[in-house]
Amino acid sequence: MKINIAYLYPELLNIYGDKGNILAFVNRCLWRNIEAQIHEIHPGDNIDPDVYDFYFIGGGQDQQQIAVADELHKQKDALTQARDNMAVFLTICGGYQLLGHYYKPHSGDKLKGISLLDAYTIAGNTRYIGNVTVKTEFPLKEKTLVGFENHSGLTYLQGDTKPIGFVTTGNGNNGKDKTEGAFYKNVFGTYLHGSFLPKNPHFTDYLIQLALERNYGKVELEPINDEIEWAAHNKAIGRKY
Repeated sequence: MKINIAYLYPELLNIYGDKGNILAFVNRCLWRNIEAQIHEIHPGDNIDPDVYDFYFIGGGQDQQQIAVADELHKQKDALTQARDNMAVFLTICGGYQLLGHYYKPHSGDKLKGISLLDAYTIAGNTRYIGNVTVKTEFPLKEKTLVGFENHSGLTYLQGDTKPIGFVTTGNGNNGKDKTEGAFYKNVFGTYLHGSFLPKNPHFTDYLIQLALERNYGKVELEPINDEIEWAAHNKAIGRKY
């Protein structure tokens, strides 16, 4: 079995070690003898939605977000087709915001997103920084997710877009409704850095399974030795700083 990975704009969006998510995803594939091939997508490249099974977009500063927003709009039709064909997306922080309808800064024009998620983000007056613990209802062997947030954007979900879970520690999407992240079909967005996937091996496996099932039907992943990953996960639960 094989998964083709589209790693979008790594030179622009790779803040707080977001590349660690790609490394965790790939290694948990390789340890099971699943081929995982990374294709870096750079500004000016075209995306073929029939090729890629898993898309990753990291976070970045405002200036990098502006550049990436322009690139994403050039690929909006292809990425929308990929979503509707049940490709898997994981997007972090700034990348997550760009998958909604828009980001509205304190001043200046809205930064338009590509509307893969029915969500929008506005600039807030408080920066949320710290560890986050989330309770989720996904079919995982452990219902807790952990990570680290560092954002001032306030994201609100609408329609069929639902939260990944609800925060028990930290602030999540907007510090008000206790939601964290978003998903629609196989598109996932989150504010959790940390990196997110190394600390959450069960969620990593969930994404791998979804990516495989796009081409191979129902898949059961064989267990691997991930004691170190679970130790990191358990150590982070409930930590505020």
